[in-house]
Amino acid sequence: MNQNKSIFGYIKRDALAGLIVFLIALPLCLGIAQASGAPLFSGVVAGIVGGIVIGALSGSALSVVGPAAGLTAIVLAAISDLKAFDIFLCAVIVAGALQMLFGFLKAGSFSNYIPSSVIEGMLAGIGLTIIIKQIPDAVGFDQAKKAIMSDSDDGFSMDTINLALSHVEWGAALISILGLVLLVLWQTKWFRKLSLVPSGLVVVVVGVIINAVLISNGSVHALEDTHLVSLPVASSFQEFIGHFTLPNWEGFKQAKVWEIGAIIAVVASIETLLCIEATDKLDPMKRYTPTNRELKAQGIGNMVSGLIGGLPVTSVIVRSSANINAGARTKMSTIIHGMLLLVCAASIPWLLNLIPKAALAAILIYTGYRLCNPKSIKHMWDGGWTQFVPYVATALAVVGLDLLKGVGIGLLISIFYILRQNMRIPFYYIRNTYKAGDLVKLTLAQEVSFLNKASIKETLDNIPANSSLIIDASLTEYIDFDVLDIIKEFHSIKAQEKNITVSLVGFKEEYKVPKSASEREVVHALVDENESPRRSSGTYTDLLEQLKNDKN
Repeated sequence: MNQNKSIFGYIKRDALAGLIVFLIALPLCLGIAQASGAPLFSGVVAGIVGGIVIGALSGSALSVVGPAAGLTAIVLAAISDLKAFDIFLCAVIVAGALQMLFGFLKAGSFSNYIPSSVIEGMLAGIGLTIIIKQIPDAVGFDQAKKAIMSDSDDGFSMDTINLALSHVEWGAALISILGLVLLVLWQTKWFRKLSLVPSGLVVVVVGVIINAVLISNGSVHALEDTHLVSLPVASSFQEFIGHFTLPNWEGFKQAKVWEIGAIIAVVASIETLLCIEATDKLDPMKRYTPTNRELKAQGIGNMVSGLIGGLPVTSVIVRSSANINAGARTKMSTIIHGMLLLVCAASIPWLLNLIPKAALAAILIYTGYRLCNPKSIKHMWDGGWTQFVPYVATALAVVGLDLLKGVGIGLLISIFYILRQNMRIPFYYIRNTYKAGDLVKLTLAQEVSFLNKASIKETLDNIPANSSLIIDASLTEYIDFDVLDIIKEFHSIKAQEKNITVSLVGFKEEYKVPKSASEREVVHALVDENESPRRSSGTYTDLLEQLKNDKN
């Protein structure tokens, strides 16, 4: 497909998706800045840079970049330690420079080592987190803004949820419930003719109209300003420019700035790679993002953000998944969302401040449901315990802890299953029983690690006396040193003590195994052509069970 066609061929869909993402990103940018102890406008600056600068440089078609609540705790502590926001901006610039270095060092391949079950679990966990943390806004409970919805964030408080549900503002509840109903109906065949109109935009417009009607009627259920989007309003262009903050260059002389910059670079890069991997899985066109290019783009973006007074940015799955659900097809949607943040923050913040937070909460709750829907749970269940357990553990840990800890726990469980599987299948066997004795052939697995040491040692110890054994390493790429020692010892000492003929086949020269009879010689010495042997085959556990039963 022609490049211009691929970017501009979906401009209508991308423009509408960009509008929806802009409406969702705006309150998040403000909320994350507030939670970080930074000027509110710094969150908007980060969203603008993430959309326009990184959107243009990134190789991702659908990822949306902006300030992420996963960095909130780090940023809050950093600003407190450095005593000044303009000095903290130097750390953001350092983080960006290090991310560029990571890209040139090809560190982007990290995401390739994350199992799909962990990625799916991360998505489900984020979906549940979105739903839980949007409940206060959906019911109009203002005090719950301490639990700002995030892409990862710390855990949640059930006390806050219970308190929110016991203090429902019915105007907000009406808007959010009607919004959810519209979002569901928009996916049905009866509303298919309206599919060109983004459902999220309809929800926002309906929310504004409902609240306007409640206000005009003097209803007690009309929403107060605290339940609406709150963007700083500048009275002039000069005042708008004054919202941007320049870094204090003296900050580069402080060692603490470089330390904080390194921490932000590592955490932001990991979160970005995880979210890029997840976004690629959600992409309906199944495209893949060049991760090293993404790290370079993120590095440039963070440097620009630091230079003009913005928070550090990462790729964020909440906005990215909302972008996909809104029908985006190319990177134009994220660029448009960044341009809208810039233009609207400068020109019509008063109009944006009419949008009820409950309408945005409805969009995000539905997005959360899409991330953790029953189909994905069933898909993981069908994959067996090795897929389902890491999936569930990751999802619950992301909800109860945060994104990075959740992924770490999921990885540890996945590694456990990999090691367990590796221990269980160190080789496959074929066993033929003749009148003259047994002929056992062990075909070693592709990787034979120290974890297989005990199982191979136990198998060799149970090979019956006066039999023949062939150990075939033709398909093996790696054999651990300890396992080689066991095989050599068995060949040279134990096999001779039990009158077992051993043939070592396919071992690399570098392993320096002792010379032995060839496979043909072993078979010829034992097999009677007119005899039909009793044959069995399988894995390590099958053979060991047979050998132990024979002894008994």
